[in-house]
Amino acid sequence: MKTCLSLCLLLLVVGPKYSIGQEDINYNLDLEKVNSETKLPIGWGFGNISKATLPNDSSSAAYLLDNVNKKQGDYSLLIDWSKPYAEWTATNYVIHKTFKGKKIKLTGYLKTEGITKGAGLWMRIDGDGKVLAFDNMSSRFVTGTTDWEKYSIELEYDADQAEQIVVGGIVVGQGKLWMDDLQISVGGKDISKAEKYVKKIEFKAEADTAFNTSSGIATITCDKDKLSTLTNLGMLWGFLKYYHANVCRGDYNMDAELFRVLPKVLAAKNKKETNTILASWVDGFGKPDICKSCDTFVMTDDVKLAPDYGYIFDKGNLSAELVDRLHYIKRNRQNSESSYYIEMHKRVGNPNFLHELSYSTNKYPDAGIRLLSLYRYWNMIQYFFPNRHLIGEDWNKVLTDCIPEFCNAKDETEYQLACLKLIGRIHDTHANLWQGANSLGELKGIRIASCKAMFIEQKLVVVDYYSDDSDIREKVKIGDIIEKIGDDRVDDLVEKYLPLTPASNLETQLRDMRGVRGFLLRTNKESIKLTINRGGDVSAMEIETVPLSMTVAKLDRGKMPESSFRMLDDNIGYIYPALLKSDDFKKIKHQFADTRGIVIDMRCYPSDFMTFTYGSWLKPRSSPFVVFTGGSADMPGKFEYSKPQSNGGGPVKHYKGKVVIIVNESTQSSAEFQTMALATAENVTVIGSITAGADGNVSQLTLPGGLSSMISGIGILYPDGTETQRVGIKIDKEVKPTIKGIIDGRDEPMEEALRIINEGR
Repeated sequence: MKTCLSLCLLLLVVGPKYSIGQEDINYNLDLEKVNSETKLPIGWGFGNISKATLPNDSSSAAYLLDNVNKKQGDYSLLIDWSKPYAEWTATNYVIHKTFKGKKIKLTGYLKTEGITKGAGLWMRIDGDGKVLAFDNMSSRFVTGTTDWEKYSIELEYDADQAEQIVVGGIVVGQGKLWMDDLQISVGGKDISKAEKYVKKIEFKAEADTAFNTSSGIATITCDKDKLSTLTNLGMLWGFLKYYHANVCRGDYNMDAELFRVLPKVLAAKNKKETNTILASWVDGFGKPDICKSCDTFVMTDDVKLAPDYGYIFDKGNLSAELVDRLHYIKRNRQNSESSYYIEMHKRVGNPNFLHELSYSTNKYPDAGIRLLSLYRYWNMIQYFFPNRHLIGEDWNKVLTDCIPEFCNAKDETEYQLACLKLIGRIHDTHANLWQGANSLGELKGIRIASCKAMFIEQKLVVVDYYSDDSDIREKVKIGDIIEKIGDDRVDDLVEKYLPLTPASNLETQLRDMRGVRGFLLRTNKESIKLTINRGGDVSAMEIETVPLSMTVAKLDRGKMPESSFRMLDDNIGYIYPALLKSDDFKKIKHQFADTRGIVIDMRCYPSDFMTFTYGSWLKPRSSPFVVFTGGSADMPGKFEYSKPQSNGGGPVKHYKGKVVIIVNESTQSSAEFQTMALATAENVTVIGSITAGADGNVSQLTLPGGLSSMISGIGILYPDGTETQRVGIKIDKEVKPTIKGIIDGRDEPMEEALRIINEGR
């Protein structure tokens, strides 16, 4: 249940498909306003299936108004999930306003019939691209069959951060839920009478709201000359955003400034006219005061990466007069580690991107905002991605490459695909479209093949099942090789989907491509055609698919152990970090003290931080294990090395047996970092296969259309300077699963770990 509810929260962050307008105060919380075509309440959205089943489609409608079972008025809203399309569903209603008050309360009447797992109200407060507060009654779900009863949810409300309120009803499992007479109060007042909160404007940029919903630019033509001009504009815009002292102080809204100059640039007839427009535009930001304390960049041993300004300082590109002004701006920057658009995390050093509008009310932004999306992301990477040098291609050329695709995207799906391809080009497993990309979800499909597959020996091999149906287990066997999906060869599909699967390396791309987040085995159909090779016998078959949410319990993690640690045969200890709790260490230290060895199975994401507590136990002497690189808000684009960080040592009784850590492509981020730390002990051996190659604290990026992404925000290197991004962590011995091993039910990396520990008995 816990896993399912986590997914509910994750998917609900995406937001509803419908919302009430900013000026409509007659909220339809009583469900009495009805859409004459759909026969559903106006303003309400219906969750996690691609299309709501309308009442006149069949007698098994998923959502409908009920004029018989009701608490007040003419209707209640019924969620009929007696034949579930997925493991859960929710209705949603969003209010794009902020109000005065410290508390917000949702009340409503619920009636249930045959609810198997749980039902309830839910409420979420969103702001600044994240969830500020959330409750879905999971600790007090309504189950079984109940008559009308009043329920409530109360949350803390921060008017300074809040941007919208989202409420609704939820069903997990199956059954029927009626809801009626919902009411929201803020600060003790009904929301229709609550006083609207107007946020205090701290910066001049916040008062510039002229383009908050539209750029006013419907189309952008990208011929060869304009492509070069738009490349220069994007690079110049980013430089001003992060370097001009007056912009950094918060005097200018750079989104709005782009939309003001863009029509002029597009209308310019030649390069000379364009340069005149750009020079006038730059002058419009004012001349920064002279900065006597601003350093000039010098490449020293402490610097990992020098700033890269794209083409704006290239000789002959922009006018000499404009370039002189840009040099002045660079020399006389704000000289601060925080500014209006960027600050560096005080403890870690990864970037926090600030004041980025999400334009979330329009999932398909106009051409100007789509171009802004490209400019925003490209410059965030240019100036604040610590692994820019590992991208594998010239990032400057990527901007030019992507302009036509962003400008010409003809609908929501094409826009989201353009964003996904762009994100994929930085090769960072932390980077993806994590929220808001509903259209991509429907393009991939809301169902997945009922057999789980992995790439083994460069073949797509069946390793498990998402369904307990005996028919699928008869049709498809563990170890079967999937050669075709539909009429397409798997190799051809892999080539097709690689650009749409952001990850640090090929192995991790294949991990994501074949799983619940990828394109490969997903569909909108109830069956999928597979061509199977079983020991040389090839046959095509149709197998059933299951809703994505029905795979939640597995989530491609495989068969998890029942506990975080246990004793194996031959006096060997086993630790599974994904299940560790902080108080397990004392038990492990005592129980494993005299074991011959320990296997740490890091093919998962650790739930506890083992770096220092376990490091001190395994390492008698302190030694360095990592060096960080971090960016700068004062001189964007510059990245410097930190001092090496150490672990180990201390007044504890140290473990003396052998330790083997198993890793693979599922070893990511914190798992990679912790393996680096523990591997510096003398008695530790790391075996397995390439890891995800994405380490370091993450930073969130907000893109227009309500999209959210992330990047690895700091660089992670070994003390000798060896990179970990993309290549993963150092492995002492490569051990991979084989198809034969899968058929025989063996865990070959685990077998090798035990062999290493038993060696020399």
